[in-house]
Amino acid sequence: MEAVRRWRSSWGYPTTVLCFYGFFSSIKPLEPFLIPYLTGVDKNLTTEEVNSQIFPVWTYSYLCVLVPVFLLTDWLRYKPVVVLQCVVLFTTTSLIRWTSSVATMQVMQFFYGVVTASEVAYFSYIYSVVELKRYKRATSYSRSVQLLGYTVGSVLGQLLVSFNLMSYNNILVLTLVLIAVALLASLLLPMPQQSMFFHQKQRVQAEQAFDPQKDSKISTKLRNNEEKFPSGNVQNQQTEELVHPKTCSKVFLQLWRDFQECYSSRQMVYWSVWWTLATCGYNQTANYVQVLWEHVQPSQNFTIYNGGVEAMSNLMSAATAYGIGFTEVRWEQWGELALGGFSGLGAAALFLMTFIDNIWVCYCGYIVFKCVYMMLITIAMYQLAADLSLERYALVFGTNNFGALALQTIITSIVVDSGGLGLPIIPQFTIYASYFSAIAIVFLLRGLFSTWRVHQDRKETTSKDHNVKTVCEEHRF
Repeated sequence: MEAVRRWRSSWGYPTTVLCFYGFFSSIKPLEPFLIPYLTGVDKNLTTEEVNSQIFPVWTYSYLCVLVPVFLLTDWLRYKPVVVLQCVVLFTTTSLIRWTSSVATMQVMQFFYGVVTASEVAYFSYIYSVVELKRYKRATSYSRSVQLLGYTVGSVLGQLLVSFNLMSYNNILVLTLVLIAVALLASLLLPMPQQSMFFHQKQRVQAEQAFDPQKDSKISTKLRNNEEKFPSGNVQNQQTEELVHPKTCSKVFLQLWRDFQECYSSRQMVYWSVWWTLATCGYNQTANYVQVLWEHVQPSQNFTIYNGGVEAMSNLMSAATAYGIGFTEVRWEQWGELALGGFSGLGAAALFLMTFIDNIWVCYCGYIVFKCVYMMLITIAMYQLAADLSLERYALVFGTNNFGALALQTIITSIVVDSGGLGLPIIPQFTIYASYFSAIAIVFLLRGLFSTWRVHQDRKETTSKDHNVKTVCEEHRF
């Protein structure tokens, strides 16, 4: 019993429970087949209704609730919002299973926007209950199991559909059982005593010195974070006191000051602009790619492999992102060229998907596109996180995602929504491919200019050094 108590009070218990929750809440075997299900005999919705009237609601609701959920998550200290996310996910799945009208599907999409916005609680919870030195491992575990859950769900869905082991309706019932397991796990999470902005702890005694052999930039970053997020390790023999919750006005003032300081760096702005633009395009593509697949090859006439494609793209994206950590590239010098070049590759994949009327080309193009995006977003996340404290890390990442969502909302309302142009799927994807082409051109030009300027600076430095050396030699004689 003593060993169990020690484990429950260590970082391993909340990390394990959170990973358990993340895994089961991510298994969605019907998600790769949502369009065939909604447009099939079970729901009898048309592709135009799904594309132009139902799916846009998710974008609008996500944008509306993102900021309130972000602040509510911090104020309530994460766990209540994690539980709420699971409850709303259960409601969303139930609406898909037992309702069929356009209006109820729109309500379902609204609730799914709340689910998506609540993911901030899942990714932030772990930082409030584990020691600073455990952040990297805990983050790796929580993100990895979520990706594993998506992969397992895609493979499971493909097997159930391909071998006719379950109907779509029964797959949804199975999903509800898995969500119920995730809900139980969320209730077992320990309640954090601190949060990033509203509830903070500060040290009363001085910190222990960091290992001087550690990298100076990382050590400085850790010290800055440690001032607000102490580990609470008994071995450190440090006392802590809880600061009274901050008022909303103080929190907003702190956020505004941090925002100004973060985006005062030109390099930070360039990476953030790419993040915002590319994430908008990626989300728009991923949201409507099933509609394109259904257009190219109707599911009534073909054994579809959407689940297998999603599983393959997840695994290859994870491998690509993981491999970036072992590259020895100076991204601060070559990053903009990489952003431009690989964005061009993603645009080429989208053009192939759009204009070659072959489902296998569509599948392969989507895998390439997703791998490219995941690789580049990993580089961008690393470059931005290198110079940020924990609070600013969350602020910049949240700001970039909010900007991407706002831009996505504009594109959706003009291009997709029936109240706007309401374009068919092929013109839509032509616009998405052209959008990534524009990103590629801008960042390629910017990267070439940066490379030329660095080359010129080196030439000038070399020339000055040579002149100084010549003068010294003349004075010597």
